[in-house]
Amino acid sequence: MELLGKEYGYVAIVVVVYCILNMWMGFQVAKARKKYKVYYPTLYALESENKDAKLFNCVQRGHQNSLEMMPMFFILMVLGGMAHPCICAALGLVYIVTRYFYFTGYASGDPQNRLNIGKYAFLALLGLMICTISFGINSIRR
Repeated sequence: MELLGKEYGYVAIVVVVYCILNMWMGFQVAKARKKYKVYYPTLYALESENKDAKLFNCVQRGHQNSLEMMPMFFILMVLGGMAHPCICAALGLVYIVTRYFYFTGYASGDPQNRLNIGKYAFLALLGLMICTISFGINSIRR
């Protein structure tokens, strides 16, 4: 643990909190599958086959988009957190809160609602990118 410092624990905790959010979103998709009668292995419902396709697809898409962004979020947290653990942990929490609102806004059935607060997730990612670039530059200079 001496290698990373005790503050890096905050980074680890924030990553786990995102995992919990992601699991919750997955449960919401499972509930929507039952409610709107969209069975596995169907990823997205077809409007020609299901009158509630748009409602289900909004829930599914909110989760899918979060899955698509997860690798970038994790790598930026892990690397940027090596140099700036407290800043990255704080930015990570901002990202998680905005992703929650992105998902719930999308799941409302109106895709535009995902952007009310969810659009600010990219500011957190930008901050994480800056922290990771700082880590990279400082590593090269050593």
